[in-house]
Amino acid sequence: MANVVKLPSSKAAGNNSSGGATVQSGGGDTLTVTLPLLKGTVGPAVADVRALYKNQGVFTYDPGFMSTAACQSGITYIDGDKGELMYRGYPIEQLAEHCSYLEVCYLLLFGELPNRTELEKFENTVMDHTMVHEQVATFYHGFRPDAHPMSILCGVTGALASFYHDSLDIHNPRHREVTAYRLIAKMPTLTAMAYKYSVGQPFMYPDNNLSYAGNFLRMMFAVPTKDYEVNPVIEQAMDRIFTLHADHEQNASTSTVRLAGSSGANPFACVAAGVATLWGPLHGGANEAVLKMLQEIGSEKNVPAFIAKVKDKLSETKLMGFGHRVYKNFDPRAKIMRETCHAVLKELNVKDPALDVAIALEAAALSDPYFIERKLYPNVDFYSGIILRAIGIPTPMFTCLFALSRTVGWIAHWMEMIGEPDQKIGRPRQLYTGPVRRDVPNLAKR
Repeated sequence: MANVVKLPSSKAAGNNSSGGATVQSGGGDTLTVTLPLLKGTVGPAVADVRALYKNQGVFTYDPGFMSTAACQSGITYIDGDKGELMYRGYPIEQLAEHCSYLEVCYLLLFGELPNRTELEKFENTVMDHTMVHEQVATFYHGFRPDAHPMSILCGVTGALASFYHDSLDIHNPRHREVTAYRLIAKMPTLTAMAYKYSVGQPFMYPDNNLSYAGNFLRMMFAVPTKDYEVNPVIEQAMDRIFTLHADHEQNASTSTVRLAGSSGANPFACVAAGVATLWGPLHGGANEAVLKMLQEIGSEKNVPAFIAKVKDKLSETKLMGFGHRVYKNFDPRAKIMRETCHAVLKELNVKDPALDVAIALEAAALSDPYFIERKLYPNVDFYSGIILRAIGIPTPMFTCLFALSRTVGWIAHWMEMIGEPDQKIGRPRQLYTGPVRRDVPNLAKR
């Protein structure tokens, strides 16, 4: 029999009181310990098990950390059952409608939305850091032209520490702030350079007269031989994509950045670790999977047959871009992205079979009781993938844009963690299931 830990509900124990926890061993012995219940500003109470091993010689087992809070944070809150996402207490819907991405960056970094003066200063400071050292370009030429852009972005992001080692003292608040500015400012440049290198076009220098999103679009699509004019509809769509992906609480990549940072590693290395984690298809590659699914469906006329396969329990067909591990209701980001998606398609009047399939699939799923009952609504990856394809961004670049957007969230969490007075190096425990102690036999007897 496995060990069993029984915790009281926060309602029974009281929000601020200590509750009892019963740990029952496989042999039938019972050990009763008292664990404090910690209460955040919103959300469920949390049983504090920090002293459990020290005092009782046992620790908890939680694969995937589904029931474990590894840190305290005041940055982002998610209620998956309600379909709610807030940055610093502000609903994502309001931020996407009323604020620019750089306003959201300021909020995530400093805790409050900026006033006009603060915003202008912040925007100017960020844009002053958009260029990268000229020798960074030589890094790109060391990669094969057909290399996945995420492999390039991961390597080049970590290499920034070689060029900006004047601000790597993680215990210096000013150094941390300067590094935050640099990362937010340079990631669009590095991402655009990865794209330009893959298609054999010259790198485009930043134009700081443009907005953050407009500057990125220009670096992606402009060429030296002719002028490039930013489409305001596309510019707003890109800015919203950045905002909606800016942070998402303690996901795999953010947790990786925190874990790497807990060792005292420099922030460029920590963000590179976040990029590497985001590259995983179960995390940042979801919108790539959506496009692959749409291409496999092939045509609008094939949508009914595809949906039938999804419903068939014997079929292994998966509906990508619908539902979410955290959200058990409609992804709040998807509502905004859906409006933006249709605005972009209308503006560009793009003729693309994959986009036609996406619209047909969306309509079919949203009206089908099978998906409605299971709350399998389109998520943000479904719509963002359609938008990026319509704009002309290649599918392998999708996760790079995700990394660009999420950089501010990573660095905000890194800064929050470094500033904690009781911050310790991360060291998860394990449940050992290997052989018990045994002696090494003589070679002749093995």
